[in-house]
Amino acid sequence: MSCYVIAQIRIKDPVEYKKYLDGFDAIFEQYRGLVVLVDEDPVILEGEWPYTRTVMIRFPDEEEARRWYDSPEYQELAKYRWDAAESNIVLVRRKPS
Repeated sequence: MSCYVIAQIRIKDPVEYKKYLDGFDAIFEQYRGLVVLVDEDPVILEGEWPYTRTVMIRFPDEEEARRWYDSPEYQELAKYRWDAAESNIVLVRRKPS
């Protein structure tokens, strides 16, 4: 069953964040994920959205999403994001119809 990783990101240090982006694809392509969207300016329909970037990634299942996120390679790369941005990241599961 598909699942999604959704990230709300507020970039504070674009130079440091670029280090994260520069290494992302090489690690990500080892997993069966698909970047569905990256939006730098989402349209707010209700409430507040104080983030500069929204990302949605689809995985075929939760196991593959966790394999990517928990991998030592990604965790090492994520240090750049942690230093450069504030993030909220969730894994959401698609319920079968």
